[in-house]
Amino acid sequence: MAAGGVARRERLALCALFTRVGPDAPTLCEGWLTRDLAAHLVARELYPMSIPGMTVALLHPLTERYERMALEQFDYPELVERLRQGPPLTSPVGLPGAREAVNIHEFFVHHEDVRRANGARPRRLSAALETALWRRLRVMGPYLFRSMAGCSVRLENNTGRAMTVLPGAAGRLTLRGPTGELFLFAFNRRAAARVDVAGDERGLQRLAGVRLGV
Repeated sequence: MAAGGVARRERLALCALFTRVGPDAPTLCEGWLTRDLAAHLVARELYPMSIPGMTVALLHPLTERYERMALEQFDYPELVERLRQGPPLTSPVGLPGAREAVNIHEFFVHHEDVRRANGARPRRLSAALETALWRRLRVMGPYLFRSMAGCSVRLENNTGRAMTVLPGAAGRLTLRGPTGELFLFAFNRRAAARVDVAGDERGLQRLAGVRLGV
């Protein structure tokens, strides 16, 4: 499924959207226009040393340096074309057999970052994409919601699936909505995500004071 998998389809859809809206369109990533987001994604694939700083705050200045390099090295159409082609096989995010797992969250979330910031509504996802995102939530959920540690966090989607991503007795939180919206919420796109939030007072207060995601 690597050549035509859901991560690949999200990549191509995002590239088509990048081309349509141009380099100066807004995104949900604070301070970034589409050219900045495209440079971020290209840096992630071409410069492996940029990757650690995407999750480790101490190393983020190094990531920013590589993102600036991408902006300086390639004009916007070149960034989009490089992204469309996919990562080299030597890239950590291009390893055969791993491309789907390590790229699906990146391209789904950033595709929505551009869509939602430019007035698009939530879309109906394919069954394959729904399943892939739910599986990634199961794997990544404890990390994405780590700032809620000690509280019970339960996700319920609109097809009847449910999972508890964190156990705990120091508060209770239940999030309900389509899988894609739960995914965006977990990646801290709360204002854009159409999710129903319920819980006890401790859980809701805790949620209000923390940042989710990477």
